[in-house]
Amino acid sequence: MWNSKKTKKKKVIIITEPGVDDAACLAFMLFDNNIDTKLITTLRGNVPIEKATRNALHLLDLFGKDVPVAKGEPKALYRNSPTAEFIHQKEGLGGYNPPKSTSHKLIKDDAIEAMYKILKEGEGDIIPIVLGPHTNIAKLILLHPDIVSKIPCVYFEGGSPYGVPGFPDHISFNISSDPEAFKILLDSKIPLYMIPSDMGRRKAHLTEEFVYKIKNINEMGNFFYQMYSKYWEPGFEDKRIATNDTCVYLLLQHPELFDLRPCEIAVDCDMEPGKTFVNFTDKGHVKIAVAIKRKKFLKIMLKNMKKFNKFKLNNFKKV
Repeated sequence: MWNSKKTKKKKVIIITEPGVDDAACLAFMLFDNNIDTKLITTLRGNVPIEKATRNALHLLDLFGKDVPVAKGEPKALYRNSPTAEFIHQKEGLGGYNPPKSTSHKLIKDDAIEAMYKILKEGEGDIIPIVLGPHTNIAKLILLHPDIVSKIPCVYFEGGSPYGVPGFPDHISFNISSDPEAFKILLDSKIPLYMIPSDMGRRKAHLTEEFVYKIKNINEMGNFFYQMYSKYWEPGFEDKRIATNDTCVYLLLQHPELFDLRPCEIAVDCDMEPGKTFVNFTDKGHVKIAVAIKRKKFLKIMLKNMKKFNKFKLNNFKKV
């Protein structure tokens, strides 16, 4: 839908479990003409696998986009994994209620084999974007260890490592849901770009005023508003929306917004499963976002929302 500059397209595979913040990120990524989405894979996370898969397919219906979708892992590698309907609501998309059936259908391959084929046939320039737990990509590495050499880097959202200034010591959903999977990714030594969970909550959140501002900008703004209307972040005195996964898109396309620092990350899989720790070092294979230029972030968010002005969602009812 839009081009900022004439640049080489970034090829991506999106691993997701929509999820309000996933849906918002998908909207930006699927309409960015500088991003070539090769595949979407689903997994259990914010909602169970069936709803996550239905939501991913419905978003393609709603947006009028055609991207292959493969169904992924229904649970964590070695433990029972939770869901987060308490914040994403029963159907996973906040205040927006998707239909039960979709026009888009799954491809025949499962997520692991679909990812392997696409990455194997690529030129080492296809970037996995992990918006949920790391189960799919960990299982890919376990079953096909040769694929590590074909993955240039991974962008992901999750964790709030102990030792990062401005972020409290806590355990985040995406990593605690499957800490063993995250450890497999860390141990692979694939270069990683990390958006900590608290980036979207404490430094790149949307205010109540901003949410109401986008309601009548265009149909996409109204869609966001509907989702956000039942997605207010708990535990804060003000009403705010966390932009966790949208920050992954922004890091990919607007890295100048962020202060990135190289480090190594460790994850606890035993005493406090999912708790992460940071060791800042210039030799680290992880680059973590520790700060964002907030005013510029909000300006880009509003600018991107306005770029949807000429676009109509399919079978969409405004509120």
